[in-house]
Amino acid sequence: MPTITTKLIRYKGEKRIAIYFEKNAELIQRVKKLEGIRWSSTLKAWHLPDNEANRIRFKIVENLPSAEGLQQIELFKKYLLSKRYSENTIKTYSEALKSFLTFFRDKKVSEIDNQDVITYNNEFVLKNNLSSSYQNQIVNAIKLYFSSIQDRKIEIEKIHRPKSEKKLPNVLSKEEVKLILEVHSNLKHKTMLSLIYSCGLRCGELVALKPIHIDSKRNIVLIKNAKGRKDRIVPLSPKILEMLREYYKLYKPITYLFEGQNAGTPYDERSLPQVLKQALKKVGITKPVTLHWLRHSYATHLLESGTDLRYIQELLGHNSSKTTEIYTHVSTKSIQQIKSPFDDL
Repeated sequence: MPTITTKLIRYKGEKRIAIYFEKNAELIQRVKKLEGIRWSSTLKAWHLPDNEANRIRFKIVENLPSAEGLQQIELFKKYLLSKRYSENTIKTYSEALKSFLTFFRDKKVSEIDNQDVITYNNEFVLKNNLSSSYQNQIVNAIKLYFSSIQDRKIEIEKIHRPKSEKKLPNVLSKEEVKLILEVHSNLKHKTMLSLIYSCGLRCGELVALKPIHIDSKRNIVLIKNAKGRKDRIVPLSPKILEMLREYYKLYKPITYLFEGQNAGTPYDERSLPQVLKQALKKVGITKPVTLHWLRHSYATHLLESGTDLRYIQELLGHNSSKTTEIYTHVSTKSIQQIKSPFDDL
């Protein structure tokens, strides 16, 4: 049996366990049976969710910060909590700081300086091919930690950020969206996907909706405590309202609009990608579509139909218009009017 080595990694923002071994047909078949296993041609490794069961299975012991580092992380968490940062932000920032302080576990926190940040970026972030967005999270966490918890010699302003990637949002055509939304025979699944697209919702916003947030008199949906702890309203499509009424009569939700197997509990956000995956398989779309593509498509289709960018910014809940302006680069409305010189040859 070939030697198996493992490594804790972050893949597309998710904590995973990478498995490395020499090519072996029998072992590959065994590995394929593990829950949540995936192959990465970039990493040239199989990888699966980083959870307690998998750590026990592969006998993985995680490196931790020093006792001082752990104490500082707890202080940082309490600070973030007192400032009323969202649960997701607290988790992201404290995990980022934990990674940084683990890297320097043999060094006193009081002795960490700007050069150490550069070393961490080069020897950990870049060496492990971690994304620029993850590096950005690290910078945010370090800057906030040293400016709030530590009265330190570290020069916060000199911590450099990675050059942002100029990635365009992925967008589906209206025809593709129609196929995806209509293929499900399960009314709950069909309604969830349709609501994400018709209102430009994030997954977390969908599962947090309650029946009282649907205002049929004013034809709006109230999205409470969304990203950045902001409330916003979006227009409610008459077609969606009819679908919601049909859904409500059949499922009779108690607390949340879309509930899980136990009444009164929200639908598991982690199950939503499977709902989309089933739809994609049925209609034969092989693109790596995610639920966020529906939100991108909503914004782009609004722009192409003539909706002012400022309104789209409000509907999506963006703080900055620059975030919304990216959709102008994927809208085909103006591009389609350009005649290629090839046509005149």
